[in-house]
Amino acid sequence: MKATHLLATAAAVVTAGTASAQDMPEVVFGTNWLAQAEHGGFYQAVADGTYEECGLKVSIVQGGPQVNNRALMLAGRIDYHMGGDLLQAFNAVKEGVPVVSVAAIFQKHPQVILAHPGKAASFEGLKDLTLLIGDNGYQSYYQWMIAEYGFTPEQREPYTFNPAPFLADDSMGMQGYLSSEPYLVEKEGGFTPDVFLIADAGYSTYATTIETMADTISGKPEEVKCFVDGSIKGWYNYLYGDHSAADEMIMADNPEMTQDKIDYAIEKMLSEGIVDSGDAESMGIGAMTEEKVKDFFDKMVTAGVIEGDIDWASAFTTEFVNEGVGMDLK
Repeated sequence: MKATHLLATAAAVVTAGTASAQDMPEVVFGTNWLAQAEHGGFYQAVADGTYEECGLKVSIVQGGPQVNNRALMLAGRIDYHMGGDLLQAFNAVKEGVPVVSVAAIFQKHPQVILAHPGKAASFEGLKDLTLLIGDNGYQSYYQWMIAEYGFTPEQREPYTFNPAPFLADDSMGMQGYLSSEPYLVEKEGGFTPDVFLIADAGYSTYATTIETMADTISGKPEEVKCFVDGSIKGWYNYLYGDHSAADEMIMADNPEMTQDKIDYAIEKMLSEGIVDSGDAESMGIGAMTEEKVKDFFDKMVTAGVIEGDIDWASAFTTEFVNEGVGMDLK
C-alpha cells in the first residue's frame, strides 16, 4: 500500500509538472530590426530558459525593412515590442496610442557621428565638416545638435546609407550606429574612423526600450514583471557570460549576421557603456528615472522636435525596474 501510494504520488507530480509546462503562457516579443547583437539579451533569455523560469514561453519575431512589429502589437498580435528611443514614446502619447515603456535596456543611444582620423578634435569640432545625415536623424537628433551646439542645416547633406562619399572625402562626417558603420569603414575604407557618440555629447534619451500596451500592464502585471526581469537577466548573461547559444539563434534568424560582427558589437556595447552605465550601475540594467526622461523631453522641446504640452510622464513607468535585478550575474 505504501509503495503504491508513493508511486501514485510520483505519477501525480510528473503529470502536474507536464500540465504546468503545457499551460505556460506564450507571449511574443517583436524587435524593431533584423536580429543582431543589440538584441542579444532577449535571445539569451530564450536560449538559457530564463523566461521559462518565471513562467513564460517567449517567442521572438524579428523586425526588418518590411516589418512593423509595433503596429502588430497595437493590433494585439504580439505582446511586447522593442522600442527605439523616447521620441517614439512621446509621439505615441501625442497620438493617443496607449503604449508604455516599461524598461530601458540601453542607457545610451548608440547613434554616432564618424569623421576621418584627426579631422575633428571633439564633437563640437564636427561643425567644421559637411555631415551626411539621414532624414530621420535630421528631424530628431540633428535639430538638437543645431539648438545645443550651433550646427547648421547648410552643412548637412542627405545620407543614403552608402558610405562611399564619406570614404572618398575627408572633409565629410557621417552618421552611423556604434556597432555598424565604424566596423564597415574599417573593413571597406581600411582606416579606423574617429567616432563620436551623441549620447556622450548630451543626447540623453534611453534606447532599446521594452514597450507594451497599457492594458497589459493593468491586466497582467505579473506577466510584465516576469518578462522585464527575464530580459534584464538575459542581458547580464549575454554581456558577461556565455552567449554562444544566443548568437546561434541570432544568426539563424538573420543569416547575414556573422560572429565577427556580433563580437565587435558586444565589445562596443561594453566599452562605451551602452547597456550598463549611469543609473544601471546602481539600479540594474533596464533602469529608468523621471529625471532623465524629463531632461530629454525638455531638450526636444527646446530643439523644436516635439510640443511642450505632451504628457511625457505617461510614456513610461518605473514600476518594473530599478530594483537591482540580475546584478549578481555580472
